[in-house]
Amino acid sequence: MKTTAAVQTEVGGLLRIAEVELPDPAPDQVTVKLYSSGVCHSQLHQMHNAGLGRPLLLGHEGTGVVSRIGHDVTHVKPGDECIVTWVPRTPIRGPVGRQMTGAMFEGQAAHGHVYTWARDVQTSKELVVPIPAGHPRDLSCIVGCAVLTGAGAVLHTAQVRPGQSVAVFGVGGVGLSAIRAASILEAYPVIAVDLDDEKLEFAKSFGATHTVNASGNVDPVEAIRDLTGGGVDYAFDAIGRQKTIEQILQATRPGGIGADNFGGMAVLVGIPQEKVTLDPALFVYGQRQYRGSLGASFPDRDFAMYLRWHQEGKFPLDRLVTRRYGLEQINEACHDLHSGKILGRAILEF
Repeated sequence: MKTTAAVQTEVGGLLRIAEVELPDPAPDQVTVKLYSSGVCHSQLHQMHNAGLGRPLLLGHEGTGVVSRIGHDVTHVKPGDECIVTWVPRTPIRGPVGRQMTGAMFEGQAAHGHVYTWARDVQTSKELVVPIPAGHPRDLSCIVGCAVLTGAGAVLHTAQVRPGQSVAVFGVGGVGLSAIRAASILEAYPVIAVDLDDEKLEFAKSFGATHTVNASGNVDPVEAIRDLTGGGVDYAFDAIGRQKTIEQILQATRPGGIGADNFGGMAVLVGIPQEKVTLDPALFVYGQRQYRGSLGASFPDRDFAMYLRWHQEGKFPLDRLVTRRYGLEQINEACHDLHSGKILGRAILEF
């Protein structure tokens, strides 16, 4: 079958809206006709990554309806609504395989093990999660990355509990999801850190109790220590830049001597692009901890919970989505995201 997709043919180049050929699904593949897709900052990194093959298909969070299945697929059937994600339904230990989807562009195999900037996607059954009918076809797509990444880091990586203090550096779609999850779990205080006053004000509507603008003369680490009397229990970096990767460890509270006197935990959620330097004294003398969090949700279980939170008014997906584009506007969407013009999350609608 033929479909239309955003295709990148040169590293750093603009995306082309072009025809892509999809073969019959392999035994373990599913074809999904998409209703919507999120526009994630990770794709901007991929578009400048020379280590990825071209032509390249992009996007990794989408909502749609199953149109075809391979003969080994049993958890979905044609007509089922679903979310396409980048986190496998079955936990994978060790390196994750990157099997090509089989999509062809101008006679060449298109790279990318999953993609959602297209009218139809064909990918592994492990990346297709059924959802009950009746959930918003436009909003639910961002559960497939922004929500699962941010909320999952709070729920599962850090396991935040009521009354514990939280700081989140970077309040885009992932950071706002982390803030909202911390608020639902009754963390306090929940401190949002960013460089933009408009984004920080927006973060308050998602549950941030305090904000820190780090763009001026304010040292966010010192500000967080002042607000909390020494540092937070958990600090999350939803950006992945050298400075913030280092700051989140410094912003956590110290522990001390003894077997059960642990300090706070720094959690890196944003994809790192640079090398960092960490002071080992922060680990030894403060018994602080540093964790990475890579899509820390259980799709089969958590997606239904996140959607239920939205239905119950706890997690406002409708406010998290602030910009909408058509597929033909994908380059504009990427430019707006890179320029910092998007509060929350942008989506494509098909």
